[in-house]
Amino acid sequence: MLKLYSYFRSSAAYRVRIALALKGLAYGTIPVHLLKDGGQHNGSAYRGANPQGLVPALQVAEGGPVLAQSLAIMEYLDEMHPAPALLPADALGRARVRGLAHMVACEIHPLNNLRVLNYLTQELGVSGAQKDAWYTHWVALGLRAVEDVLARSGDTGRFCHGDAPGLADCCLVPQVFNARRFNCALDAYPTIARIVDACEQLPAFRQAAPDMQPDAERAPAR
Repeated sequence: MLKLYSYFRSSAAYRVRIALALKGLAYGTIPVHLLKDGGQHNGSAYRGANPQGLVPALQVAEGGPVLAQSLAIMEYLDEMHPAPALLPADALGRARVRGLAHMVACEIHPLNNLRVLNYLTQELGVSGAQKDAWYTHWVALGLRAVEDVLARSGDTGRFCHGDAPGLADCCLVPQVFNARRFNCALDAYPTIARIVDACEQLPAFRQAAPDMQPDAERAPAR
């Protein structure tokens, strides 16, 4: 069975959970708490599986290799389990969907990652209000660009690309979840809101949601 090293609130792990659920793949969850014990991802046990010390990571078979980086994991799943596809059949479509996914995963998310926010407050002495302003600035800048790309393209359908959810939707929904958690204003992104709402109606997205995970905590933590 596939084994996913995951933290329920990690947006990168959330992406992979959505992809697994869309494909109907069974997997076991190995929780890696990013706050407890000084961050369990920093411990030798997890570093032995993923030297980068980030979640998620996916063990593809008992005793088998462990894959890192959410985008790489999702493309691996798409190659090994082609239906339903996360990427379009045509090259231009695949490039567009990858571009949207990268706008979230490579531009917005890294600046809002927990280790970046912790560095701001713990090492640079930034206040909580300043940290939240940093977060809000980069989310707004990134989502504005995503909104414009989606709103201007005829390839946008019910979802980011056409009328079936794919790789870009797997990335967008967790980013919006995080933005809501930090009370970011989202009214300026109606296309994003419409797509996220459509995604959240699907069982696969609900199954992958943070509050549905075995390591979920009810009390908010940031």
